[in-house]
Amino acid sequence: MILVTGATGTVGRPLVRALRARGAAVRALVRDADSAPAEWDDGVEPVVADLNDAGSLAAAADGVAAVHLLTPVGPDAARQARKVLDAAAEAGRPKVVLQAAIGVRRRTTPVRFFDAHTAAFDQLEGSGLPWTVLAPNGFLQNFLGLLPALRTGTLALPAGDAAVSYVDARDVAEVAAAVLTTDGHEGAVHEVTGPEALTHHEIARQFGGVLGRDVAYRATTPEQARAALLGSGVPAWQADGLVELHGLYATGAASAVTDTVPRLLGRPARSLATFLTDHAALLPSGPDTPQENR
Repeated sequence: MILVTGATGTVGRPLVRALRARGAAVRALVRDADSAPAEWDDGVEPVVADLNDAGSLAAAADGVAAVHLLTPVGPDAARQARKVLDAAAEAGRPKVVLQAAIGVRRRTTPVRFFDAHTAAFDQLEGSGLPWTVLAPNGFLQNFLGLLPALRTGTLALPAGDAAVSYVDARDVAEVAAAVLTTDGHEGAVHEVTGPEALTHHEIARQFGGVLGRDVAYRATTPEQARAALLGSGVPAWQADGLVELHGLYATGAASAVTDTVPRLLGRPARSLATFLTDHAALLPSGPDTPQENR
């Protein structure tokens, strides 16, 4: 039995599918019983638990052979990760696969979103539990949240002109499934990237080709980006974190391309072109078409 936290999220949902495709039984942590996707079969056991509640986490971790640990982005993430790891340690010696961020040990540009990853990594190393860290780059799926702006012809981010090897979250999920169900990964840090590093100018052009209009990238200042995020209703903590994240991208620190996906899955990582083809239903041409929200 494998416990998956964040089982209905961007990585968690395809991870449950990938684990079931490998024949693994899954205990899927959900916030409430009604949030379980209809696609889950009898091999998926939904369990209602709260990442802030040690008692519910102890019950969720009881008897599992492995745990995929992913906490939601937020100020409480470090404390929540600690509670999951405490529950895992008390339940026995399950293998723990921590989803962190690329360069989790070598960051020079602070990003508050990653602080919980570093804290969980430190706890894992001292826990005595068998562990593996998956450290993916930024997700291609995040661009779906920018579709309203992209449809107007603009991709505006405080990311400078450096290239980023964005990765498809489905590849991250399938790598996680491989690590959770096979041996030989203990103590490893697997950095997971896409097959190429693209500048945001190149990303804008590819989106424009699918949307049927010119899309241009505009590098904004951190101050401009923060003001725009706050103006759209994003909380200050998250707005500051997004600015920090794109500041990291601007340094070129997220441009490396790794062989993790082909090495562990035996196929190339999904490219942006493939991602756009697979999500064509969400990308109708023209700026006046109905907008999809995810």
